[in-house]
Amino acid sequence: MPRPMPRLTPYPPGPPRRTRHRLHVGLLALSLLVAGAPSAALAETAALSTRTELPTSNFPLGQPGVAAQTHTAVAPGIDLFTLLHGSATDGYTVSVLMNGKDYGTRAQAEAAAESVRAAGFEVSVQEFTRPEVADYPASTGYMVRTGLWTLKERKEADKVVKQLKEAGITAKADFLGDDGVQSTGPWDVRVLTIDPRAFRGAYHSSVGVSVAKQERPSAMAKQAKAIAAVNGGFFNIHTDKHLRGEPVGISVVDGRLLSEAVPGRSALILKGRSARITEVSTTVTATSADDERTGISGVNRAPKPDELVLYTEEFGAKTPADDGAEAVLDANGQVLELRRAGGDVEPGTRVLHGTGIMSDWIWSHAWEQWTLDVTYKVTDLRSGKSIPLTPETSIIGGGVGLVRDGIEHVTAKADGHANVNMILRRHPRTLAGVTKSGRLILAVVDGRKPGVTVGASMVEAAQLMLWLGARQAINLDGGGSSAMVVKGKVVNHPSDGTERAVGDALLIVP
Repeated sequence: MPRPMPRLTPYPPGPPRRTRHRLHVGLLALSLLVAGAPSAALAETAALSTRTELPTSNFPLGQPGVAAQTHTAVAPGIDLFTLLHGSATDGYTVSVLMNGKDYGTRAQAEAAAESVRAAGFEVSVQEFTRPEVADYPASTGYMVRTGLWTLKERKEADKVVKQLKEAGITAKADFLGDDGVQSTGPWDVRVLTIDPRAFRGAYHSSVGVSVAKQERPSAMAKQAKAIAAVNGGFFNIHTDKHLRGEPVGISVVDGRLLSEAVPGRSALILKGRSARITEVSTTVTATSADDERTGISGVNRAPKPDELVLYTEEFGAKTPADDGAEAVLDANGQVLELRRAGGDVEPGTRVLHGTGIMSDWIWSHAWEQWTLDVTYKVTDLRSGKSIPLTPETSIIGGGVGLVRDGIEHVTAKADGHANVNMILRRHPRTLAGVTKSGRLILAVVDGRKPGVTVGASMVEAAQLMLWLGARQAINLDGGGSSAMVVKGKVVNHPSDGTERAVGDALLIVP
């Protein structure tokens, strides 16, 4: 029988049998990467900043030990750190898929394992626990796996996947460091700290040239002449391909609401050089000249049946050419034109788009030369108070809350990520936190690079931000979107191999 997979609880397998395939088992160690010296361009500013110190206690992930740390002073009050910790001991295995997933119930796993045995492979059924988080209970799952190989033997795992496919069994090669259970790493992390007592600039969000278009954080940073930037929140990859820059959740840029909130989800509120984290909701209302009032369901996104959606001049695409109706409004809310759906949003205008019964509302209450009063309200759900949308205000939607009032508080269910892949598995992460003194912490954990850096689970991300001193912290978009830009250069290693175009970005502007 193959050696049980490390750090997982094997479920008792069936009786041993002879196999037609021999699986080589081994382990490979990889030396800890050594941080390179700061670039000359960044080192020139070293005298401009009082150095912020990161903790020198044991790094919170992996085996106890102090992370290798390098520091670069970027500008007054802005410091960049590289943290390297751990070594590579995880290898590869082959996981059998059950209904398209690499885990299932005990009964599903036992049935899948029997199929693998019948195909002549030794197999192990392994139990794992997805940990409890603040708003979602723990659960137990079962994986069906065969074989163990070193990092250099990935091709051997791929061969077994192919052999299983020939036997009618769907499987995949899995790097064990992605599991989210105990690992030795390595971890490769970039941390940017901004001290508002020394930094004299401001924080802003940006959607780039338009809401609809995806854009790289470095391009958004260049456009705004920003000192530094990280990618922002999640964006909609499931909408029309021409609209995939649309943020999933709230987006406010310089006081203008460009995307509505998903009620109750986490957000990063930026004003000047202050930052805070809370949960938010939005209310957008249209009131006609005949005092008819109705809710507007969305801002700058594809409409659903029987919805009103508002498009602003930042949208950057034609409105949907469906069977709906549209009212074109000037800056004061006067109806300039009633039209069938599908058209441009000209500078200085907004378009109210109705589908189904809401198109009837437009035809009935948005006559030309009438005025439609559109009001916006963003509510801080912790305090119950409205957040003023001043020109200095920006808001970026978070993926998952991580830390609240100095305590690990992962809100996976409220933020739409209550599943094994998002809570337990390791991925690249972009994280934002605020310390008790008001310092902003931005961290990018590189991942998906076996033997180089493993990424972090949601729980590990919370532990990292607590270790860095955050009293409040959230997860932004991650995976291939994770990118940190400093003085025009991407300083981390995006898992796609190159910087990805995203929906929005957080900018540090002088």
